[in-house]
Amino acid sequence: MNARIHRTPEAEEFFFKEGCHILELWNDCADREVSIARARVPKGGLTRWHRLVGTTERYLILEGEGSVQVGELPPAKVERGSVVVIPPGNRQRIRNTGQRDLVFLAVCSPRFRPEAYQDLET
Repeated sequence: MNARIHRTPEAEEFFFKEGCHILELWNDCADREVSIARARVPKGGLTRWHRLVGTTERYLILEGEGSVQVGELPPAKVERGSVVVIPPGNRQRIRNTGQRDLVFLAVCSPRFRPEAYQDLET
């Protein structure tokens, strides 16, 4: 892969059935090792229980406050600077407990693929 600068227009943000807004910052089949998305959970929002099969996900909290649940761990407070590591196959969800949007990067390795996503509430 060659060096390059990639920018994703803000207008490409979309609402995902999980319960949050997603902006795919980096997800390229030429870079199978990693993908990066910005997730935004509105004030009072809660994502659905879900898991990623064969993919480790990391949440890097950029703005806001929340409560995250991963696997069998008790709910934990997250805020700017928190990093949540979610091993493959672990159920997960996050709630916005603050007064503004909860914004975080979701860094996946290998890169996120839709077939790895499993909704656990259907």
